[in-house]
Amino acid sequence: MEMVSNIAIAGVFMALLGVALAGVLAFANRKLYVFEDPRIEEVENLLPKSNCGACGQPGCRNFAEKVVAGEVVPAQCTVSAPAQHAAIAEYLGVDAGEVEPRVARLACAGGKHVAYTRARYAGLRTCRAATVVSGGGKECAWGCLGLGDCVTACTFGAIHLDRHGLPVVETEKCTACNDCVEVCPKGLFSIEALSHKLWVACKSRAEGDASEAACEVACTACGKCVADAPPGLMKLNGNLVEIDYNWNDKAERRMIDRCPTGAIVWFDNPDTPTRGHAAKRILRNDALPNIH
Repeated sequence: MEMVSNIAIAGVFMALLGVALAGVLAFANRKLYVFEDPRIEEVENLLPKSNCGACGQPGCRNFAEKVVAGEVVPAQCTVSAPAQHAAIAEYLGVDAGEVEPRVARLACAGGKHVAYTRARYAGLRTCRAATVVSGGGKECAWGCLGLGDCVTACTFGAIHLDRHGLPVVETEKCTACNDCVEVCPKGLFSIEALSHKLWVACKSRAEGDASEAACEVACTACGKCVADAPPGLMKLNGNLVEIDYNWNDKAERRMIDRCPTGAIVWFDNPDTPTRGHAAKRILRNDALPNIH
């Protein structure tokens, strides 16, 4: 009888404990409940769910929250098609908005046919691994190594290597997601507005003669483009030309005309940079020999 009594007491205790905990949970739920707008989930379902970060948010859920709150416009999701922007705008009763298209740009034109190597790299075939080994073997310490880390990182298939081992960005496929920017160990990629047609396709900080000796299309810091540009648009900084895009409305194609190496280019076509009239023609297709 005593055993039965103990079991009954234990059962009653557990039941009371369960009721007490249920009451605590119910109270906590009422006090800590945070309302979430059901429209957030609906907007999220209209997004590509790639969580690429191109919109400036950590993921599609965060972007949906911002859109519903009216802090960003649907068009800021560069991965979504215009039809998706329109669907989100119609659902929320807002304007889809307009966002200037952006694209990844490479600050290097030094393919194997114009840039020298000082050593043959035979390790793991990634740019990051090659960089650890004396910078990767390219004579220009700032130049693209052409091993395709950016190609692998781009989940949208917007980058491929050309026959000279140089990354080429396909504007129509690029979502400006920033993955190539983060993966490049040389820091050669940046996300640029398509309106930025004037571009420095070089990152070399070497002095003029040394820079051109390592790569035939390197910026030699001759200053001709700076002299041809309006004040403030371009300047020389550490043997390299820099562009201040706050003055972008002053940029003109003629500012590339006197560049002797073609390091300063102009994008009439977003996929094809144009070199100036003074730039020497490049007829070579074969890789340059080892410099040593």
